[in-house]
Amino acid sequence: MTPVFPAGRMGRFIGAAACAIVLSACSTTKPVVAEKAPVPTMEELLAKANEASSAGRKEDAVTLWKAAAAAYPADKAPWSSIAQTRYDAGQYGDAIVSAQEVLVRDPNDRLANSIIAISGLRLSTRALADLSRQNNLSGSIRTESQDLAKLLRESLGEQVLVPPPPPAAPPKAIARSRAKPRAKQASAGASGADPFGALK
Repeated sequence: MTPVFPAGRMGRFIGAAACAIVLSACSTTKPVVAEKAPVPTMEELLAKANEASSAGRKEDAVTLWKAAAAAYPADKAPWSSIAQTRYDAGQYGDAIVSAQEVLVRDPNDRLANSIIAISGLRLSTRALADLSRQNNLSGSIRTESQDLAKLLRESLGEQVLVPPPPPAAPPKAIARSRAKPRAKQASAGASGADPFGALK
């Protein structure tokens, strides 16, 4: 005798269960996981940035140094390179900010302290020149500027903060030498002496 299954709800349930089992068997493959690329070493990042900087692509180099600083936040080298690049470009505000990042990591860094000091002086000089040109250098600003200049002179041991340019050297007089006899010139050349010695 063959068992008879009712074609009603029970049949639909069994059919749905069979389909689910078949479909689940198809989906048991492992999902593909994309592997992360290894993080480049600090040396590799700095080498790429230095290469870009040497090629004249300063902004590309700064981008690479910032990536290195993000990947290795405890290292001061990327910030030091950014500070020097900004200083060389005359971007003194940015140079100061980057140099301060160096000092967070190494408070005794001489290059960072130098960049901050000189960049600050150059920014101050520009601002004071602008104020002086606008005839607005008066009152407390003038007094504070004079006090600061005095402190800087004492710190540097100089009487004048910005020394005048050296006097131009007087043009050298070109003395015309008389032509030497050919025999003497030939003997000088033959003896291995400097053939251009008479022109000096």
